[in-house]
Amino acid sequence: MDALELLDLIHMGESSKVQFKVRVNNANSVGAEMVAFSNTKGGMIIIGVDDKTGQINGLSFEELQETNELLANSASNNVKAPIYIYTETVKVEEQNVIVAHISEGTSKPHMDNNGIIWVKNGSDRRKVIAKEEIARLLQSSGNLFADETIVNGTTINDIDEELFQDFIMAKTKKSIEELGQSTASLLSNLGMLKDGKISLGGLLLFGKNPQQFRPTYTVQCVSIVGNDIGTSEFRDKEDPFTGNLKELYDKTLSFITRNLKKVQKEDSFNSQSVLEIPIETIEELLVNALIHRDYFILSSIKVFIFDNRIEIVSPGKLPNTLTIDNIKIGTSIPRNPILFTNARYILPFVGVGSGIPRALENSPDLELINDTDRELFISEIKRP
Repeated sequence: MDALELLDLIHMGESSKVQFKVRVNNANSVGAEMVAFSNTKGGMIIIGVDDKTGQINGLSFEELQETNELLANSASNNVKAPIYIYTETVKVEEQNVIVAHISEGTSKPHMDNNGIIWVKNGSDRRKVIAKEEIARLLQSSGNLFADETIVNGTTINDIDEELFQDFIMAKTKKSIEELGQSTASLLSNLGMLKDGKISLGGLLLFGKNPQQFRPTYTVQCVSIVGNDIGTSEFRDKEDPFTGNLKELYDKTLSFITRNLKKVQKEDSFNSQSVLEIPIETIEELLVNALIHRDYFILSSIKVFIFDNRIEIVSPGKLPNTLTIDNIKIGTSIPRNPILFTNARYILPFVGVGSGIPRALENSPDLELINDTDRELFISEIKRP
């Protein structure tokens, strides 16, 4: 970083990714700041700048040595799990300023010496107390998967036996009777039953009524007059769809297709009509939303049909290091491994990262939006 870049940062003030300190003398305090950055999106601690005025108050040679040592020790000893930081000294206006770069953590949740988990909240930091937020931090580092968690209150009686039998036949080419195992033992072997309770993945795949236990895991659909979400005029609207993933898929696909126009494929009067948007695009994006959404977020999938577009809004930003460019070329990191592994026997899902590329091939003007601030993934399909 050069002096001009640093001055630009200083002039813009503190933010979720930039923190000013005149001096750092307390390893515990600066460790808490590092924890907050590591648990969020990373950032910089700029030392030698007054956080109240933005005035530069440069460090002496001795202070540079002491500060760098304190930062390194704090990153190793005051952040659990330890992190690695990069520091540089920048001379600006003939004064020396230290810039400490903290990357987003790979072992979330990080915590301080007191076991407190911090995250950034604007330019400040806040404690994380809610278990749902801790679970999502664990999920982001690959240490916890929502569909592997056990749903309290469930029993094997909450499984749709007929649907599960069809699944076993599709997966193994044999019936449950031919396999010589009980439904309970098969569910247990699949990682979907523990101590008599069903995992979230098992409930979503085979549950008679998953919303009895997870009422927000629905799909809400509305067909809107115009192109503005703020309107109160609807062409079609229903109560949130409930059921297991197969039921949610079927109901949502039916809603979308009945609200789309059909067009003649050729000029001939007797030519076959097709949907204005390729059905393959809709199927791929709908399955993608059901399988890859963040089930630690207690919210529904939403489908909005506007005059000029369809939006499929899925809870959760892209996981881990995935980007829009990654998924366009077929890169896939399963957020829900039980669903990812088993949904192909129930839904039109391949599970090799080819869904988004196929949707783009059928609909080149498809727009994918990774909304990190609102923690949403949005697929926007243009209507002709």
